[in-house]
Amino acid sequence: MNWQFLDTLLTRLRPHREALALLLDVLVVAIAWQATYLFRLGFERWFSARPGYDGWVMLGLLAIYAAVLWGLRVPKGMWRFSGFGEVKRLAVACLLAGLVGMAAVRMAHLQAVPRAVLALHPLFTLMLLAMMRMGYRMLYEHMRSRINGTAQEQRRALVMGAGDAGRLLVAGIQHTQGWVVVGFLDDDVSKRGGRVAGLPVLGTLSQVSAVAAAQGVTHLLVAMPAASPPQRHRALDLAAGSGLHVLTVPSGDELLSGRRVNEVRDIEPEDLLGREPIRLDEGGISEAIGDKTVLVTGAGGSIGAELCRQVARYGPRQLVLFELSEYALYQIEQELSERFPHLPLVRLIGDVKDLSRLRDVFAAHRPHVVFHAAAYKHVPLMEVGNAAVCLRNNVLGTYRACKAAAEFGVERLVLISTDKAVNPTNVMGATKRAAELVISHMAGQGHVTRFMAVRFGNVLGSSGSVIPKFKEQIARGGPVTVTHPDITRYFMTIPEAARLVVQAAALGKTGQVFVLDMGEPVKIAELARSLIRMSGHADHEIGIAYVGLRPGEKLYEELLADADATMPTPIKQLLIARLDDSPRHAGIAAWLAQIEEGEDAPLDDGDVRVRLHALLGVEYRHA
Repeated sequence: MNWQFLDTLLTRLRPHREALALLLDVLVVAIAWQATYLFRLGFERWFSARPGYDGWVMLGLLAIYAAVLWGLRVPKGMWRFSGFGEVKRLAVACLLAGLVGMAAVRMAHLQAVPRAVLALHPLFTLMLLAMMRMGYRMLYEHMRSRINGTAQEQRRALVMGAGDAGRLLVAGIQHTQGWVVVGFLDDDVSKRGGRVAGLPVLGTLSQVSAVAAAQGVTHLLVAMPAASPPQRHRALDLAAGSGLHVLTVPSGDELLSGRRVNEVRDIEPEDLLGREPIRLDEGGISEAIGDKTVLVTGAGGSIGAELCRQVARYGPRQLVLFELSEYALYQIEQELSERFPHLPLVRLIGDVKDLSRLRDVFAAHRPHVVFHAAAYKHVPLMEVGNAAVCLRNNVLGTYRACKAAAEFGVERLVLISTDKAVNPTNVMGATKRAAELVISHMAGQGHVTRFMAVRFGNVLGSSGSVIPKFKEQIARGGPVTVTHPDITRYFMTIPEAARLVVQAAALGKTGQVFVLDMGEPVKIAELARSLIRMSGHADHEIGIAYVGLRPGEKLYEELLADADATMPTPIKQLLIARLDDSPRHAGIAAWLAQIEEGEDAPLDDGDVRVRLHALLGVEYRHA
């Protein structure tokens, strides 16, 4: 038997699978009706004992079974995966259709139809429907084993992009790892109708849904690492509309870092942002960091760890990792030791609120540059029951890191701030705004150290980010929980944010607050829908549940307050904020002294809000 021909035939029939399945099921219902009569009456009376209207009864039953099967979505089932679950669904359909049919016949007073036939027909139908599906599955697996040498289900892929990346991808995965690539899609006119790596170019990117359906494709592979962000974003949008599982080759940056083209991966949220790559002043950063001792507080956190990775690229003399969590410190130390084996690392456990520990560290290692990333940042968690801890860590921790830096003549200290510091409505944002004021205060004291802050929005993949949570919910089958249909956030990838922080350290003058250009705000609900589609699920398969805004959460985030303005820098994505220097902020020194004096006194959430309001005034809108 020509198994390849059978595979091609089944592939061409696949777009019409549901209609064909329903037609075959109805045909089986008719055969089961005849078989039931044969079983009940025997060969001699098979036709002679039937009433004259039996043909009409059978047609009515076929209509009932067709309606029930379609209503229970039985034709949507994939026969090659048929198992006990499919048999259960068939049993429900046959029982329901049989009861409806029996009731209809009895209500019409069609007494000549044998009751035994009406009772046994659903059972005969179930047996034949199940046998047909199991037979198909056995045939399909045998066909696969004859073609591929294994009965394992192959993933049929269509590659979007017929360039060098697509060609290398096919060479790496075709007929391996369970993949069968059927062809390419590309918008290049010169490639249409041609062949690349022995496979046909089947159409343009916009034809992805039609070509995928005709070829029985199960996965789409986007192989366009060199395309511009808008082109890549368009390809991903078209792929998402197909309802198939979408994978992509590594990006240009990932390929430069050592990933291979055939190492396909799931679509990540950063693939959906479609932002132009950041061009840094590499020379200026090298001058600020190269052959210097750099200390990172919170070095094991998501932002702190990425800062360590970016700093390591510029060849510092020594990198001091300062982290409170033993496990987080161990993780980043292991990674950096493997990736940068010649970089001297100092691994220190410590709390930024412990000034004596900071002084010992600064005295021993004399850092030139400090990135202060240690902070509590989870808004709802800090809002209830943890406000005092948040105040001390985010504000006193910043103040004491600044004091130690000033005492030991550090060249630059950069605070990692957040968009939630703008017109804060929660404790976490208010403490970060207070930390920015600490930076302004220290900058005005005439120290050698340059104190500066960098403010940005949500970072994709950071700890506490919604993205890992969305992925877990999709993997469990949903629903994906979003707080509000209209909630928006600014997003940036961890490497983007870390690079701009390092750039700000090289550019910044004391007292400046930098704002990262985060692009356009993204609707969280739309981001969730994109992730659902890229996972190969339709919108109705995994729903979105709106659970309401959490304590202290804003509907829209801001990067600048109303009274603020910005000034450009040589780096397009990095702006300098000109903040409103209100007289109410002049009392920061006395306010800090009061916080330090009462450090060991118990504070409830209300006390913390009162103290933050005393410093920030109407700027802190929660109060």
